[in-house]
Amino acid sequence: MINAWSTWPGLKTVNETMISQKAKYALRALIALARSHGTDNTQLISEIAEQQRIPKKFLEQILLDLKHHGIVVSRRGKAGGYMLLKSPDMITFGEVMRIVDGPIAPLPCLSRMAYRRCEDCRDEKSCEVRRVFARVAKATREVLDGTTIADCISDVTNDEVRALTA
Repeated sequence: MINAWSTWPGLKTVNETMISQKAKYALRALIALARSHGTDNTQLISEIAEQQRIPKKFLEQILLDLKHHGIVVSRRGKAGGYMLLKSPDMITFGEVMRIVDGPIAPLPCLSRMAYRRCEDCRDEKSCEVRRVFARVAKATREVLDGTTIADCISDVTNDEVRALTA
């Protein structure tokens, strides 16, 4: 089946407008690590990669980024591997997405981390597009910053998702 939307000039594909594959992989890896949090068990990159269907080399880079930001820790040796350094209830989706993808903003003029005036904008205060997307950005940040990795593995969240996608 051919996607008619893909033939429109200048139209972004879903992958260009949604979260990156790298962010999805990072979140899935953290959720996998959260399932064994509280034990002294580490997980090998190869195990996480296989379970979560993430390319191993890509996962290595992701976990290294997360390690540098204090989210995960690695151990060497016989019992080596990765585990969460922070508690799953202290790791938000927003934090992970900012580490992996950078600012969470639909327009550069709405970014808190990397503000940049829109090139084609005459006046931000009267920009109708900016006003609408400011609401989108606020709602997105509220959800992402209010949702933790621990929330993902709770039954309450899973029930909410089923209700929203039904």
